[in-house]
Amino acid sequence: MSMTVGEAANLVGVSVRTLHHWEQIGLLVPAARSSAGYRLYGPADIERIHQILVYRETGMALADIAQLLGETESGVAPATLTPSSATAHLARQRKLLTDRIARLQEMVSAVDTMMEKKKMGIQLTPEEQVEIFGKDWKPEWQDEARERWDDPEVWSQYADRTAKLTKDDYRRITAEIKAMEAQLGEAKRNGVQPGTERANQLAELHRASLDQWFDVPYARQILLARMYTQDPQFAKHYNDIEPDLTPWLLQIVEANARAHGVDTENVEW
Repeated sequence: MSMTVGEAANLVGVSVRTLHHWEQIGLLVPAARSSAGYRLYGPADIERIHQILVYRETGMALADIAQLLGETESGVAPATLTPSSATAHLARQRKLLTDRIARLQEMVSAVDTMMEKKKMGIQLTPEEQVEIFGKDWKPEWQDEARERWDDPEVWSQYADRTAKLTKDDYRRITAEIKAMEAQLGEAKRNGVQPGTERANQLAELHRASLDQWFDVPYARQILLARMYTQDPQFAKHYNDIEPDLTPWLLQIVEANARAHGVDTENVEW
């Protein structure tokens, strides 16, 4: 059966404009015409389209495809392929496609490796993480955090910043965080009230400790502090430093945010 250019385009999944272009450059010139003078595409033309598409998939230029298929510059349609030549074409196409698949698989493997490095962020072995962050550290916490806070922008910032850190950097940062948490515990123990100058200083110190990993505006700090009170692991971490430190930390974070004009009743990540 013969098809119009629109029907042929829909069948093989290309645009009419593409088929017109191939005809203009002499790559595919169907010989049949309708009574109204329109080009008609027969089975041999459809097979020809598929051959062109396979070669295009390998990255071959249209001019090279035309030469390979025996096209002439005059635009004369090529002779019908013999069974032997058709088999040779298919064998050549199969070889080109398998080569391309192999290259693409290599690229996928390379991208997977880069994605894994980006995802991990912390460029330390699990043993090194425990050594630096303490015996209570669990490497799987990072994956849990990713699932909970599935924000591509945040994780991109986190991966970029941690990728530049050395083992010594992590030791320094960990010591700074522990010192900050000790100050929080001492302030809570001494009765420092939320909203006071000292409490606001500590809230800013806490925000700065988070901000070195990814951008932490006041609203985001509030949401993180609220999460601390709801997550048993985080709550235990802070409450082990000083009883009820977790809810107190949330209070000073919210009070400091309000001092900077944040509506703490309506915050978004």
